Amino acid sequence: MPSIIRQIPLASATHHHSHDFHQIVITLCGSSEFEIEGLGGRVNAFSGCIVPANHEHYYSGNGHNRQLILDLPEDAPALTGENRELVALFDAPRFFALDNALRHYLAFMESELAQGFDTSDVSFQQDRLAATLLGSLKARLGTTQGAAQQRLDLSRIDRFIRQHLADELRVADLARLACLSEAHFSDCFRAQTGLSPWQYVKRQRLHAARQLILQSRLPLTDIAIQTGFANQSALSHAFRRSYGLSPRKLRQCDAPPVAANASKRPLGPLAGQQKFH
Repeated sequence: MPSIIRQIPLASATHHHSHDFHQIVITLCGSSEFEIEGLGGRVNAFSGCIVPANHEHYYSGNGHNRQLILDLPEDAPALTGENRELVALFDAPRFFALDNALRHYLAFMESELAQGFDTSDVSFQQDRLAATLLGSLKARLGTTQGAAQQRLDLSRIDRFIRQHLADELRVADLARLACLSEAHFSDCFRAQTGLSPWQYVKRQRLHAARQLILQSRLPLTDIAIQTGFANQSALSHAFRRSYGLSPRKLRQCDAPPVAANASKRPLGPLAGQQKFH
């Protein structure tokens, strides 16, 4: 899916939500308030914040304001292929201020977006603009020094994830297990596994959901809840992106074939049939 760049004001009333894509929010004029998983404060003009996917965040605008918002799905061109290293920018929430060079680039972005493009070219141009901004931010923010030298106890982390699969897991919860800050933990985790903590948790959730789909006849809604997805639709969307087919299709493919003369058999419970209440 392509990246989306938009400009909007934020209402003065406080709202909160989370979403399954990463986000960059930059205040262009006025100011705003952001709190991301307990980290936050006022964001003045030419400052911004990094909102990783599935992080609950509270936000509001102060008076007249305008925000530049980049919505970045994990499979967006700005975060995949030759840009795949940029996804490390979203390992943890962060706040930042734009230096003069980035302010000039921001003005260039606004000018480009105002030009308008053919429909077929809009998404590609927005991803090109987004990738340049992300690369510049990553170069400035850097990563925690010495992260690769610290080894995490992955078996302990795996046990914790399995025990809390149905709960709202946050990177901060996993970081506490290792007695590290969220940013330092995320750097260590990526260095050791090649994945961000959230990608790892999502993979565990999908694996558990797949096992339940194949080994039980639980309704897909129940499986979604038990494995930490908001609903069946969220499970199906993530499942198709990872496995290439829907949970329902997987279950149908795995179902034993029905005998040709099955309709001639008397109706009644089958031998060894399980009952689910």
